[in-house]
Amino acid sequence: MKLITPKTFAMGAVAALLLAAAACTPAENAKRPEAKPEAAALVASDGAYPFKVGSLQAYALLDGDNLVPNDNSVFGVGQTPDAVAAVLAVAGQPTDGLALSIHPLLVKDGDRTVLIDAGAGAAFGDKAGKLAASLAEAGVDPAAITDVLISHGHPDHVGGLVAADGALTYPNATIRMSQAEWASLQANPEMAILVQAIAPKVQAFAPGAVVAPGITAIALAGHTPGHTLYEIASDGQRLLYAGDTAHHFVVSLAHPEWAMGYDGDKVAGAARRQAELAALAASGERVYFHHFPFPGIGRVRQGAEGYVWVPEG
Repeated sequence: MKLITPKTFAMGAVAALLLAAAACTPAENAKRPEAKPEAAALVASDGAYPFKVGSLQAYALLDGDNLVPNDNSVFGVGQTPDAVAAVLAVAGQPTDGLALSIHPLLVKDGDRTVLIDAGAGAAFGDKAGKLAASLAEAGVDPAAITDVLISHGHPDHVGGLVAADGALTYPNATIRMSQAEWASLQANPEMAILVQAIAPKVQAFAPGAVVAPGITAIALAGHTPGHTLYEIASDGQRLLYAGDTAHHFVVSLAHPEWAMGYDGDKVAGAARRQAELAALAASGERVYFHHFPFPGIGRVRQGAEGYVWVPEG
């Protein structure tokens, strides 16, 4: 499995995405109430895991994976590999690298089919780009998606917006992201081709906006300037799509204070991570993490050191 460092993440992954598109013609944190999980109503497959949020049908959709090295370039910046390895070993995890899943979330609400984040597309080569197959397993045609909500503009969240031939992957969808994130994405020259392709479809929103029926945007800048969480509510139940608030289900929770290489503002990112994890542990809220082991649904609990992840099911 290919190791993805901050440099290859920010440059190589983006370059792969843009080269694929360029080859063709481009066409705060209030305490939230606890919610009880519901059993999946449909049969899970390798790439599509169905579950409910109140009366809403949702699917965790596998796009691929990303393996980062234990060299303190990403996890435990300023620490040592041995310090990170010690945390991983206690949890029974491999100590030479940290595996991050990539799985966007789909929510169906009547005539609205909402995709939250779009995966990596071609950005990580054959390690990702499986979202189309996962959508098919869920019985969803990309043309049927009405809304794509973006948590932030990193390549493993926006790369899948544009297909390898330069066309929009979701031609009938409105693409929504925060005003700050859209400005940041537009200012990134490495994303110029992507920006040009999606610009006619983008609707930027202010913090706290209701971006789809039952879905509210929560601003959590730090990881990126406009990093956004999404709270999904239906029939008194809630699910928080936490984006990249935390990346690894062991290290990010055991030591949220450690600097993270993918955070644009490492100080703000660590502060936001600590505050959000404390709120999640206090509320017991059901939460969805884009990079935790698939399907990424569970709860955060207080641990002896930091926090622990309790997956659902």
